[in-house]
Amino acid sequence: MDLDGLAERLAAGDRRALARAITLVESSRADHRMQAAALLERLGRLNRQALRIGLSGTPGVGKSTFIEAFGLYLTGLGLRVAVLAVDPSSARSGGSILGDKTRMEYLSRDPNAYIRPSPSQAHLGGVARRSRESVALCEAAGFDVVLVETVGVGQSETMVAEMTDLFILLLAPAGGDELQGVKRGIMEMADIILVNKADGELKPVATRTAADYAGALRLLRKRAQDPDGFPKVLTVSAVEGGGIGKAWEEMTALAGWRRANSHWDSRRAAQARRWFEDEVRQALLARLTDDPALRARMEDAGQRVAHGALSPSAAAQDILAHLTG
Repeated sequence: MDLDGLAERLAAGDRRALARAITLVESSRADHRMQAAALLERLGRLNRQALRIGLSGTPGVGKSTFIEAFGLYLTGLGLRVAVLAVDPSSARSGGSILGDKTRMEYLSRDPNAYIRPSPSQAHLGGVARRSRESVALCEAAGFDVVLVETVGVGQSETMVAEMTDLFILLLAPAGGDELQGVKRGIMEMADIILVNKADGELKPVATRTAADYAGALRLLRKRAQDPDGFPKVLTVSAVEGGGIGKAWEEMTALAGWRRANSHWDSRRAAQARRWFEDEVRQALLARLTDDPALRARMEDAGQRVAHGALSPSAAAQDILAHLTG
């Protein structure tokens, strides 16, 4: 593969080059992983930055509808927008529908927008395994805003906050009970909460829901990376477009404050370090399946554990000693 040519075309904003690069970084083949690392190294020298926005919410809250309305609003301002949508993969077949382009019919035809659906492949955290790399590629391609849509709210699906500049949580009117199991954890990470579907008969309900969550946010410990008044709760209507301009205004205000007060750079640095640490962990785990000798040792230890000849802890210690020895 001509990595120099691919990097040059991607840096010039070539959409096909971007699509090919994302396919490359999502591949699990060893040779592709080496090429992906080399490509990212080349593109990293451009030092381009976009506003990374993570979006999560309960199923049925209207994430795709909101992203389309929000994306069209941003492209209307002259901004280039990339959407990285993560679809859940089947636990049985491993397949994903990847229907986000269909759901975002108008945005997918906008020349200033790029939509890339990716399978989660059972990866925890609400994002795909290589979402970080895909974000970096979109930045290198010159996009101004990168939206990362998670598969939906769950107890572990806050990883998107570790790879974005702003974390937006979408809620439905009167949807508090849906979040009882995860509410505190997800709210502690949210920068802005948007109560969607604030239109028609649901508008008064959405206003009350927003007030309830605003009160709940006041009970949380204030974070150093937040100016006064943040995190905050707003109402929006993805169907009518109400509140979307206000939401963007608040996002840019928060991002601007963090830039001016050194939180932006420190957050990016911490995210880069976590990216490195996760890569090391994943590489170590890969050795357990890629190395035939280790795989055989794992199988033997598993059989002994299954028959009660060895405790799980002792077997794990033996594998780790062999791995690090």
